[in-house]
Amino acid sequence: MSSVPRTRPLPPPVRIAACACVTPFGAAPATHAALLEGRVALAPVPVLGLDGGDPVPLALMPGRDLDDTDPPSWLPWVQRLAETLPFGDWGTPRRPVFVTSSNFGVGNLLAWRRRGGDGHLAYGAPFLCAEWLRDRLGWGDAVTVFSHACVSAHLGLMQAARVLHAGAADEALVFSFDFLSPFVAGGFNALKILNGACPAPYQDREIGAIGLGDGAAWAVLTRDRGPWCIEAQSPFNEMHHFTANRADGSGFAACLEGLAPAAAGRRVWIKGHGTGTLEAGRLEAQTLAARFPGAPLVGWKGALGHTLGSCGLVELAVVLESIRTGRTPGTVGAVAPGFSSEVTFASFDNRACDGVVCTSNAFGGAHAALLLTHE
Repeated sequence: MSSVPRTRPLPPPVRIAACACVTPFGAAPATHAALLEGRVALAPVPVLGLDGGDPVPLALMPGRDLDDTDPPSWLPWVQRLAETLPFGDWGTPRRPVFVTSSNFGVGNLLAWRRRGGDGHLAYGAPFLCAEWLRDRLGWGDAVTVFSHACVSAHLGLMQAARVLHAGAADEALVFSFDFLSPFVAGGFNALKILNGACPAPYQDREIGAIGLGDGAAWAVLTRDRGPWCIEAQSPFNEMHHFTANRADGSGFAACLEGLAPAAAGRRVWIKGHGTGTLEAGRLEAQTLAARFPGAPLVGWKGALGHTLGSCGLVELAVVLESIRTGRTPGTVGAVAPGFSSEVTFASFDNRACDGVVCTSNAFGGAHAALLLTHE
C-alpha cells in the first residue's frame, strides 16, 4: 500500500446507507451511551481461559467464555447482527460482500490441538470460516476476505468503494467481526503489551498496556444514497518492522497526507486508534496534532478494548451515532496529561464540526484513515 499523491484526482465520494455494530455494551446507541457515561467493558480474565494464566483486561460479550467452542460461541452474536441488515441479495455480483477480520476462527485451531474435535477445523482458516459463515447467513458466492491486522476493516471499506466507483456493483456490504480466544489473548500477552494494567489511550505515563475486546459491525456502501459521505480514504504501509513503526512517525504522516486535499478548510474531530501503547500512541497523537491542529482527538479502546481487525468498522458505527446525537464521547480510561493538547478526555458537542477523521494502525507500520462528512 502507499499514500495517495496530492496530484492524483480524488475519486468521487461514496455514501454509507446504513451501519450497525455490536459490542459488550450492545448495539451502537447503547455503546455510544455507555462511552458518554465513561463506562468500561474491560474486566480481568485469565489470559489462557480454562488453562488459567495471569488476569488481563478483556471485554467479552455478556455470557461468552474466552475459550473456543464448536460451534463458535460468537455465532449467535454474528447472526443477530446480520439480522439487522437491510434486505438484499447479499453475496451476488451486484451486491458483493467484503468480510474483514484479524482472526476469523483461528482460535479454534488451538482448541483442536489442545482438546481435539475435528469440528473446530471447519472455521480454523480465514477462507473456511468465511465460507462457513456465508452458508449460515444465506449469502451468495460473491464474498471476498480481507485480513491485514488492525487495518482490515478499512481495507474492506476501500475495496467496497472501488467496486462502486467502477460501476461493478449497485451497493456493497462490509461485514467485520473479531472475537477473542486464548490464542489471540496469549499472543498479545507474550508481547508484554497485554498485561495486568488497564489501557489509558494517549495518556503520557510510564507503562503502556492494551485491552482486547469482542466486536462486530457492518456497513452498506452506495454511490448516491445515505446521509454520510466517505470523502477520502488513505492507506500507507511502512513495511518497516514486524511490530514497530518508524521512530520518526513518518508512516503516520504519509497516511494522513492522502486525506489532506479533501480535509482542507474543514473543521474536524478525530476518532483515533489509541490502543494504550506508549510509542505508537505518542507518534499518532503528535502527528495528528501537526496535521489537524486544534482538532479534538479521542480514542475508545480504554472502554471497549481493541477489537483488532474490526475496530475500524465497530468504532465507525459509534462515530455515526456521535454525529446523529451531536455528542462525541471522550477518551475513556485515560486522564491528563496526554501526548498532545488535542487529546480530549471529556465528551464534547460536535455540531460545529463538518467532518470526522477516523484512523486505524496495525503491526509493522500499516496505517489507514478516512474522512467522513454528513448532511
